[in-house]
Amino acid sequence: MNGTNRDAIYPGLAVAIVLKKDQRTGKRTRGIVKDLLTSSAYHSRGIKVRLADGQIGRVVEILE
Repeated sequence: MNGTNRDAIYPGLAVAIVLKKDQRTGKRTRGIVKDLLTSSAYHSRGIKVRLADGQIGRVVEILE
């Protein structure tokens, strides 16, 4: 599942994000959502979140 819709993402969810520094390579970072930073209901490149460890990036995949 992709991370473009805000209603599918909530604190405590396991996700894969792309950090700003990794946008060219597409390297994914896994973690647990702490905060949602995008206020709109939809974002074409993924909802921006802060992980529990403090890293910020856009959700590219919701992990099961």
